[in-house]
Amino acid sequence: MNAAAGYAQVMERRDEIIRSSLEIDYARYAIGALGFDYERLLADTGYSIDDVGAIQQRTAVGNTPLLELTNITALVRAVAAAGKGARIFVKDEAANPSGSFKDRRAALAVHEAKSRGRAGVAAATSGNFGAAVASQAAKAGLRCIIVQEAFDSHGIAQPEIAEKTRACEAYGAEVIRTSVGPELFYVFLRVLEASGYFNASLYTPYSILGIETLGYELAHQVRQQCGRPPDLVIVTHAGGGNLTGTARGLAKAGAADTTVIAASVDLGGLHMASDHDFNRKSFTTGHTGFALPFTTWPDRADVPRNAARPLRYMDRFVTVSQGEVFYLTQVLAELEGLERGPAGNTSLAAAFAIARELDQDRIVVVQETEYTGAGKHPLAQLNLARQLGIELRRGDPRENRPGQCIVIPEHPSQIAVSDVDLDHVRRSYLRNAFESLGQTDRLTGADIDFLADETRSSPAYIQEVIDETH
Repeated sequence: MNAAAGYAQVMERRDEIIRSSLEIDYARYAIGALGFDYERLLADTGYSIDDVGAIQQRTAVGNTPLLELTNITALVRAVAAAGKGARIFVKDEAANPSGSFKDRRAALAVHEAKSRGRAGVAAATSGNFGAAVASQAAKAGLRCIIVQEAFDSHGIAQPEIAEKTRACEAYGAEVIRTSVGPELFYVFLRVLEASGYFNASLYTPYSILGIETLGYELAHQVRQQCGRPPDLVIVTHAGGGNLTGTARGLAKAGAADTTVIAASVDLGGLHMASDHDFNRKSFTTGHTGFALPFTTWPDRADVPRNAARPLRYMDRFVTVSQGEVFYLTQVLAELEGLERGPAGNTSLAAAFAIARELDQDRIVVVQETEYTGAGKHPLAQLNLARQLGIELRRGDPRENRPGQCIVIPEHPSQIAVSDVDLDHVRRSYLRNAFESLGQTDRLTGADIDFLADETRSSPAYIQEVIDETH
């Protein structure tokens, strides 16, 4: 590794290291004082959605089945008012090679790495993306390094993270495990600089374009099975790439009127960078600890400008409790014969609650599943929670307290969603944007237009928030 490897020295070289690892000059896309040309950033990759689909098919990624959950729909109708209870479908992304939708992201990133003559790929992730990158790298004959934020200061790792370590190593990757906190990005920068590997970040244009095929396929499959596009697509939301790519793919398939709903596990009160809270969340992704920070400021990512811009694409943002997700995980297994991991079941829990309020002819699609296994099974997470002194019980899921008490519903009628106030989220995003700039009098007309696009609002709304803030 480079001799000048102290934390401060590495961070000073951050932009240089990232630019070299991606060969993207983000400065080219800057507009005004704050904005950037998001569409041009994506277009300059040179990949059409047909190109991406062809690349993915060569490594058996994509074209996953769309399954109608007839038994779960029947259960929804049993606890809904007369005439209510929408049809629920699920896009079974567990059929991808490493068992999740993230193979779509990894396939394009690895293809780009090989096209550029890189010897390997590297990614910083504690979840499914690491396994996806390792799997695709193995197929391409490239080396792979995965840097994981894996354990707390006591050396305790969540079982789901330990399962991902095993999966990455099974595909031949080298896994570097770090403790919770700023160490992850520092170590990742050192790996990129020393190895010269391609940066398979979750937040590059390649990652977003890779997911577009999911929304695109989904829209066409619903048309084939039902004769029209889906009414609602519910997306498990964390860093924003899943939501961004799926929504863009739906639009490219002509499903512009489909409502896109973001769903996250409510982990309010827990801090994701806290050593104490790290293992008390019982979920490694799809929760508000990622979803809210990345929605209110996407550019906190490991690249200069994040290609995932979730606030541009969500029509609604809802949360569910930990216990409700665990409950629906078991319902899916026992009623549909599908044992799947927790991330997709976050949006399934939201779909169950929302479908109860809709007419029976409406179509709701849960846009992904993921594989499960010993470490990803709810029992593993619940056992760790019990060891940490978290109370586990049956009851009213509204009594769930993240990090303190996980309440498993007693009856399906108790499943509900809580809406996140999108106006509050928009204003939080804008405050972060203004703070990053330092002073709003530097904003140009192009900046105002960019912020309006970012928040799905209008220049007048942006000016209103500026006036309120200053």
